[in-house]
Amino acid sequence: MSQPRTRLFRRGSWAEDSRIAHLLRQETVGGALLLAGTLVALVWANSPWGASYDALRDLEVGPSALNLHLSLGTWAADGLLAIFFFVVGLELKREFVAGDLRDPRRAALPILAAVGGMVAPAVIYVAVNATSADGELVGWAIPTATDIAFALAVLAVISTHLPTGLRTFLLTLAVVDDLLAVTIIAIFYTRELHLWALAAALVPILLFGVLVQRRVTTPWLLVPLAVVAWVLMHESGVHATVAGVLLGFTVPVLTKRDGPGMAERFEHRIRPLSAGVAVPLFAFFASGVAVGGLAGLSGALGDPVAAGIALGLVVGKFVGVLGTTYLVARFTRADLDGDLAWVDVAGLALLGGIGFTVALLVGELAFGPNSVRDEHVKVGVLAGSLTSAVLAAVVLRARNRVYRRIEAEETEDLDQDSIPDVYQRGDDT
Repeated sequence: MSQPRTRLFRRGSWAEDSRIAHLLRQETVGGALLLAGTLVALVWANSPWGASYDALRDLEVGPSALNLHLSLGTWAADGLLAIFFFVVGLELKREFVAGDLRDPRRAALPILAAVGGMVAPAVIYVAVNATSADGELVGWAIPTATDIAFALAVLAVISTHLPTGLRTFLLTLAVVDDLLAVTIIAIFYTRELHLWALAAALVPILLFGVLVQRRVTTPWLLVPLAVVAWVLMHESGVHATVAGVLLGFTVPVLTKRDGPGMAERFEHRIRPLSAGVAVPLFAFFASGVAVGGLAGLSGALGDPVAAGIALGLVVGKFVGVLGTTYLVARFTRADLDGDLAWVDVAGLALLGGIGFTVALLVGELAFGPNSVRDEHVKVGVLAGSLTSAVLAAVVLRARNRVYRRIEAEETEDLDQDSIPDVYQRGDDT
């Protein structure tokens, strides 16, 4: 007897759908603030007062004795993004412990799609830069990451009637994408490793884990341990944001009593700080690039680094996510859900090309902050992300109208079915 075929993008559980809807509302605000920070930085950097923006970004503060006399731009990338990655760690653990991804059949597709969505952009970037005398292969990982805040914000604005399965898939895809990006950062962009500092960083992380496992939530105990872990991780040479992910992994998800678990409570408290402060400030300090008008923009995009990034985001993400999903459906016992069409998946794959926060971070690690190539990285990331967002909005907006019409027709049919037969016949008696 043949087993029933798995449905791709089927509806999640009620609890999962409710959580996704809540996240979409939060990320809409966070995405708007991120966009505002980006626009302010771009306008300021390209204004007659652009030098003051550079001076603010490069202003160094912090104790030199701890090797923490850093520029504000570096503090934003290393410090503020650690808060963002702490939330990513919480989200990842929740997905695999209590979310729908605890089911291997559900987890397989977004994991494979995330891998495909990272491999294809990297291949395109390498192909563009390997064939150019001016190419730089070190930036291969820049177009591989999807920005969860931007992507969810765009989807929240246009997806009032899109099936919840698509929204759930995008969230899990982006979260797995972030995990892979953190792994890439730790392995490929650690230039100098100090094992003693890395080993020492594990001590406060373990103490943090012991306390939260015992349900200790006292800030004056947990925050200093998190700060010490961050400082030691920074000193080790591994990017300090990795400490945020590891700390998030230690927080328990399940609870023995009714009510939200500790991971959910932490996320509820810290996500507004991450989405409303940390990520927008990072965007402000990371995206201020002096374009130099249309000539400067075309010149920057003529650099194979920028061209590879833009093509990787727009074409690579689309081909990787859509192609992997199709191959899963083609060669496994999985079918697309009957309520969906492949054009819905295509729109979602385009949305995955919005790479911003992590892409800019990897660009700084690859080429050094404020270098000429780093400026071109910003142009490539901005151009690719904007193009992907526009294309995804066009496709998904059209699909949203289709689903809205279907929903209206179903509602009308339901209303007609509820009318007694005597009235439907026009009988006055």
